[in-house]
Amino acid sequence: MTELLNGMTIVSLVILLFVVVTVANGVRIIPQGEEWIVQRLGKYRTTLLPGLRFIIPYIDIISHKVTTKDIILDVQEQEVITRDNAVIVVNAISFIKVTDPVKAVYGVEDYAEAIRNMIMTTLRSIVGDMELDEALSSRDMIKARLKAGVADEALDWGLTVKSVEIQDIKPSQSMQRAMELQASAERERKAMVTRAEGEKQSMILGAEARLESAKRDAVAQVTLAEASAQAIRKVNAAFGDNELPMLYLLGEKYISSVGKLAESENAKVVLLPADLQSTLRGLFQRVNKSGQG
Repeated sequence: MTELLNGMTIVSLVILLFVVVTVANGVRIIPQGEEWIVQRLGKYRTTLLPGLRFIIPYIDIISHKVTTKDIILDVQEQEVITRDNAVIVVNAISFIKVTDPVKAVYGVEDYAEAIRNMIMTTLRSIVGDMELDEALSSRDMIKARLKAGVADEALDWGLTVKSVEIQDIKPSQSMQRAMELQASAERERKAMVTRAEGEKQSMILGAEARLESAKRDAVAQVTLAEASAQAIRKVNAAFGDNELPMLYLLGEKYISSVGKLAESENAKVVLLPADLQSTLRGLFQRVNKSGQG
């Protein structure tokens, strides 16, 4: 009798445990921000929304738990060749949201990896059609084209692409070195052109200065010549045919110049012309004759 009671107790406990497990398997509490996919015997049955939900134990199973919150996808850095054969490095970040869990689960194997690869492929295609300078300066245009390029395909997977941002776009390290060398060469070329232009202007200004100086010297010489000619004409008009005053003035100048030369501190030896006495004698004879006459 005791053994029978013990056996009935064990069976009751097993049944109770089975009932508890069955109820536990049939009751589900779905948290906010998630939707659960239910399969019945391997086929899609329903989608459980947030809250308290019930399923048939052992027949219905939870195959996928899909988040309906915004998902951040980091698109890894990749090298892209532009249309002018320049290599640039670009990476992006995308914000997506699952709007149809059934399509997201059954439409593609891994929707997050699928949308990430699609963004990478589309990004290479867009940048590959651009020149280097255009790609580096058209971040907003690339972002708009990228979002438009993946949005339609994402809808087929039950996804909405809310935003795609270009995190960084820059030339590769080898390209940066080449650009630095090119910029350095360009700066050197501009410096050489500037120096050459300066030397050219300096030479032009120097030539113009010399030309102006020569013109002024020529004008001065002409003026002096005209003044000398005018002075000679006036002296000639004053003395007429009498050359005695002219000879007297020349002799006086001659003697004055010799005196100044003798008084100079730098003059150690004064050489007098050999005909000085004869010249002075002739001058005085002319003066005497003129006085007697």
